Amino acid sequence: MKELQERIMRDGKVLSASVLKVDSFLNHQVDPLLTMQIGQAFAKRFEGERITKVLTIEASGIHFAMATAFTLGVPFIYAKKKKAITLSEEVYAAPVHSFTRQETYQISVSRQYLSAEDRILIVDDFLATGAALVGLTQIIKESGAHLVGIGAVIEKSFQEGRGLLEQTGVRIESLARIQSMSAEHIEFIEPASSLV
Repeated sequence: MKELQERIMRDGKVLSASVLKVDSFLNHQVDPLLTMQIGQAFAKRFEGERITKVLTIEASGIHFAMATAFTLGVPFIYAKKKKAITLSEEVYAAPVHSFTRQETYQISVSRQYLSAEDRILIVDDFLATGAALVGLTQIIKESGAHLVGIGAVIEKSFQEGRGLLEQTGVRIESLARIQSMSAEHIEFIEPASSLV
């Protein structure tokens, strides 16, 4: 996605060879127009898949899942990182290790919102180590729902996440795939000029 790549180049900050800071436009302060374009891009890439729900994990994926679900005209669900007292019913759960927070937590989704009849698209902000997305795929598998695919806004292709997920046969669509990055340069797998 050309607009996304250009924004990463202009406003993203590479903090290390594995950490990209995009909080000025994607995951702290959010550009709503770009977010809606991201949702439209995912809806277009997964067109014809008869998606019934979009699933993400709190918190940084919520607005992208909402934009995608809005475009598709379906509900979205976000897996919670902590069980609320209002979440008294049975849940699907999976452990997830956060690379950025350096902690492991249990994510959960109410059984009431996922069923074997659902066709689920996972949407998240980053695909890096793949831990969060693997956790979400475990929840979908446990529910009996069909996983249509995964949409990642930014993929750090030099990390192991894609490989882990591809072993399960899942379709992955990333809007900006980073091959390598340093403070001086970010290299994308597909140049912006060739992307719609």
